[in-house]
Amino acid sequence: MNRLLRRLAPRTLRGQLSLVALTTAALLMTVLTVAFNTVMDRHRHLQHQADDQLRNRAAAVATTIDTSGPQVRVLETVNDRLLDANAWIYAGTRLLEQPPATTADSTLTRAADRLAAQRKRACSTVDAQSAHAVRLCSDLVGSRHGATVVTALDLGPYRSSADTLLLGSLILDAVMLACTYALTRLAVGRALRPVRTMTDQATQWSAVGSDERFGAEDHPAELARLGASLDTLLDRIRTVLRHEQQLTGELSHELRTPLTRIIIELDWWQARPRTAAETRATHGVIAEAAQSMHTICDTLLDDARDRAQNTSTAPGTTTIVPVLHRLVENLDAREQVKTFVDVADPGLQAGVAPALLERIVSPLLTNAVRYALSAVTVSARQLPGSVRIDVTDDGPGVPAAFVGDLFQPGRRADLDDGHDGAGLGLPLARRLARAVGGEVSHDPGYTSGTRFRVDLPVG
Repeated sequence: MNRLLRRLAPRTLRGQLSLVALTTAALLMTVLTVAFNTVMDRHRHLQHQADDQLRNRAAAVATTIDTSGPQVRVLETVNDRLLDANAWIYAGTRLLEQPPATTADSTLTRAADRLAAQRKRACSTVDAQSAHAVRLCSDLVGSRHGATVVTALDLGPYRSSADTLLLGSLILDAVMLACTYALTRLAVGRALRPVRTMTDQATQWSAVGSDERFGAEDHPAELARLGASLDTLLDRIRTVLRHEQQLTGELSHELRTPLTRIIIELDWWQARPRTAAETRATHGVIAEAAQSMHTICDTLLDDARDRAQNTSTAPGTTTIVPVLHRLVENLDAREQVKTFVDVADPGLQAGVAPALLERIVSPLLTNAVRYALSAVTVSARQLPGSVRIDVTDDGPGVPAAFVGDLFQPGRRADLDDGHDGAGLGLPLARRLARAVGGEVSHDPGYTSGTRFRVDLPVG
């Protein structure tokens, strides 16, 4: 039964609200109709109307009865035939006149005899349950001879009018319910039209990461709140799409170097027959590059998961010097560029994982070696509450016009400088540093080349 009701229930909010309004209106009209008919009580109301009519008719008949003499005498009048219709006149219990259409032993005459015998004002109904029920009332005329007038009235027309009134009220209720349902659907449909429009727009905007927003102006309070919620969701969707695109670009950028080493080693190995030692060396380079790719993927994916969970602390503590030496040794630097590590405290530690520290410093070292003229220096020292790593080169420096776009993804100062790169290394380094509560910045006060600073939590 419950399953059937759920299946028959409207699926749309418009239909559900219309059904609720229809049910409420139906209950209200049912209560009002029942209350109206209870107050009116058609049988009692009809009885009172019929009794009043009978009293009036009895009073009219009483004007034709003379009780001033020794005997009750019925006077003849102009409208005597009209007055005699459905009227009985008694002197005591003796019948003086009766309606022409009745006989002495008819049902109505016997009922009139019983009323007259009571010698008081009384009423009764003959065949009360029948469609042709008749109401009779008796009335006394004078007090000397005990004259009594009994009049009768057919209740059929009255009951027909009452049934017509009840039927009319039911039809009116049905019409009002139909109008209530139609108007409710129309009103709810018009009220929900902006919601449907906003839903369609939000779907379109979220698919392309649009900058369009609903705002709170020119909207009712409820729609303004809905628009604010949708704007928040659209902002989150756009952020997720941007992070997804950024993660894809960073993976592509970071995986390019080890993948290039693998391709070069395979091409070199396939160029001519190699000795077993050379093959083992090639295998070692490929394995190292593959491991580097694995580490890069794990680092970036872990960072993406940490950011999705609003985690601001990266696990692990790393001794800085070994990581810096390993990065310098693995650099593919030109022969004329020398790289130095200058750290006074060999036990200096940072509060980040080793792989994450490599991913932060590696793009800065690669960038420095690419543009340096002769030397690149990596230094580290402890500051109050943080550890600072400086990557310095003696190259031409960052053009003043490009300083503002230095950390924008995909931006390069000079696309025709002869260096490869997608402009993702510096943004990646800054994003990873900020993910653990640190920062990567450019030192504009250094004029002998370029200096980047990495500030990380203390280990």
